[in-house]
Amino acid sequence: MIKVGIVGYGNLGKGVSFALQKASDLECVGVFTRRDVSTVNPVTDLNVYHISELEKFKGKIDVLILCGGSATDLPNNTANVLKDFCTVDSFDTHAKIPEYFAKLDEVAKANKTLCAISIGWDPGVFSIMRSLFGSVLPCGNDYTFWGKGVSQGHSDAIRRIDGVENAIQYTVPKQEALSAVRSGANPNLTTREKHLRECYVAVKEGADKELIEKSIKEMPNYFADYDTIVNFVSAEEVAQMQKSLPHGGFVIRSGNTTENNSHVLELSLKLGSNPEFTGSVLVAYSRAIARLSKEGITGALTVYDIPLKYLSPLSNEQLREKLL
Repeated sequence: MIKVGIVGYGNLGKGVSFALQKASDLECVGVFTRRDVSTVNPVTDLNVYHISELEKFKGKIDVLILCGGSATDLPNNTANVLKDFCTVDSFDTHAKIPEYFAKLDEVAKANKTLCAISIGWDPGVFSIMRSLFGSVLPCGNDYTFWGKGVSQGHSDAIRRIDGVENAIQYTVPKQEALSAVRSGANPNLTTREKHLRECYVAVKEGADKELIEKSIKEMPNYFADYDTIVNFVSAEEVAQMQKSLPHGGFVIRSGNTTENNSHVLELSLKLGSNPEFTGSVLVAYSRAIARLSKEGITGALTVYDIPLKYLSPLSNEQLREKLL
């Protein structure tokens, strides 16, 4: 039985706990939180510990699933945790993945641990499809569209701005751009031409709304390259929106094999719950990291480094018989 721990218990941590219930070969040792333990009410039957107790579990947990945000939590904390535990995380700041990988690879190899970074559906599942589609159709163009749906990372980034009480952000594909890609026209699209970002923000009493809006729209790696709409609403309205966290998107490769034959390859995801689906991906890769660690592999890995067979609870023989 693979022993797993969950670090952080927001929406993603809850999604992971649901996924672990469906994985018969994984056992959750507990949730580790920075909050007062008495205030955490797990959605499944789990033990809850303060993060300060984590060191007591060294050698008793095969993989820690890190459910912190990409803005500050993961960049500031993962390397320290990785010294004692194998980890899986969903770091999703695409532009910073190379430096994040390099830092964790050095730490993991020095401490003989293993981590999988940027695991989810994008980066993650979509990353795999971009590579696959581009490999089989080399003459063409890649297009990725997200939404309409709630971006957890972008919402978290807004909530960390001074004066913000709560916030939620929706990513919306621009339909004219999506239609042009699906037609096989191979348009050259800027980031701004493909998506719109809609933000709903509740602020604390006395907060400077103009400064908050400016901070959102100019935030690098998150909003600066997009058309962004900021709506100031009540905390109650944001809380109501947060009861449903749908998302999805499309990976499209448009190209040709000869002058007379063009092709459009597309993977689409329609997710009822972004955190629950992301949690399911994290759990599958936790299985892989536990297996690879037992084989003596150390360092940092991405979805490109992990064979798909390691994700499945099925044996190699079962995979060949049932799915090949």
